[in-house]
Amino acid sequence: MKALVLEEYNKLVYKDMPDPEAGPEDVLIRVKACGICGSDVHGLDGSTGRRVPPLIMGHEASGIIAKTGSSVKKWKPGDRVTFDSTIYPLDDWYTLEGRYNLSDNRRVLGVSPGDYRQHGAFAEYVVVPQHILYKIPDSVSFEHAAMVEAAAVALHAINISGIKTGSSCAVTGAGMIGNFIIKLLTVSGAGKVVAIDNDKEKLEGARLSGAGYFFDPSEGGIESKIKQITGNRGADISFEVVGKSESLITAIDAVRKGGTVVLVGNTSKTAEIPLQKIVTQELTLKGSCAIRGEYEAVLGLLESGKLKVDDQISVVAPLSEGAEWFGKLYRKEGSLKKIILVP
Repeated sequence: MKALVLEEYNKLVYKDMPDPEAGPEDVLIRVKACGICGSDVHGLDGSTGRRVPPLIMGHEASGIIAKTGSSVKKWKPGDRVTFDSTIYPLDDWYTLEGRYNLSDNRRVLGVSPGDYRQHGAFAEYVVVPQHILYKIPDSVSFEHAAMVEAAAVALHAINISGIKTGSSCAVTGAGMIGNFIIKLLTVSGAGKVVAIDNDKEKLEGARLSGAGYFFDPSEGGIESKIKQITGNRGADISFEVVGKSESLITAIDAVRKGGTVVLVGNTSKTAEIPLQKIVTQELTLKGSCAIRGEYEAVLGLLESGKLKVDDQISVVAPLSEGAEWFGKLYRKEGSLKKIILVP
C-alpha cells in the first residue's frame, strides 16, 4: 500500500509500505479520508516526543471495511465507518468504570511515544479493533466523518463540565477545538457564549460558530468585560483550549466564584496558576482528555444538520501531496484550518 511515512523528523515520504494484517478481533479499513491534526504537525519536528520515526501518523479518519477478522460478527466488508483515535483494552479497570480514555496500556493511532508504535491512517489501509468502530450515517460524507474526532474531543469537554441549561460559558482559544466547543455549546443548552482570542480572524470565526461575545485578551480587562455581561459574576464555565500559562490565567479570570475551568489545551507540559485565587474562590479545575464515547452523538448531530463542519475544512488533497500540506501547516502559511488527505 501507499502511505505517508515520517521517516525522520521533518521528513515525510510518500512510499510503499506492507499492507497491515487484521487479527481475529480487527478490521482492515480502506481509508477514504484522514485529517491532519495539530498534534501531527507538532509531532513533525519531534517537539512533542510522541511521534518517534519511522511512523505513519493520522488518527482523524474514515473509510470502508475491506476485511474482517475471524471473530468479527457485527461488521462486514463494505460498511462505512469511522473510529476512535484511542485503542483501549476492554478488560482494563478504567474501561470497566466507563473511563476508557484513561485506561492503562491504551494506544493512540498514529503515535509512537517510545514504548509502542501504532501506525495510523495516512495510508491506503489501516487496521483497528472492532470495538472502536462507529457506523457512518449514509448522509454523512467521508470527509465530514473525518472531522468527528475533533468535534468529539470538544463534546467530551462539554460533557464533563457540568453544564446546565442557560450556563454562561467562556472559551479561551478559538482554533479548531475551540470553534467546535462553541458550536456544540449552542446545541447543549448554553446561555451566553464568549470567545477569547488575540487573533481577530479567529474571533470572526468564533462569531460565525455561534459565540455572542468576542474579546481580545491583549486589550486587557477580560475579567471586568465578562462580568458586565454575566450579572457582575463571571462565566459559570470556562474552557481553556490553548495550553499555555497566559491563556490558562485568562480562562481562570473569566470564570465566577465557584465556577469550573475545563482544561483542554495541552501544548505546554507545565503552566503557572493563580493558586490563591483558585483556593479563595473555590474554583474547580478539570482536565479533559480525548474522547469517551462521544462519536455516536457527533455523528448524529452531523446527520441531523445541527452540527456543520464545512467551515472548518480548508483543503481536501491527495495523500501523495501530504508532505507539502504538512509543510504549509508547520510554517503557518495562510489561514489554513483542517487539511484532509485522501489516499
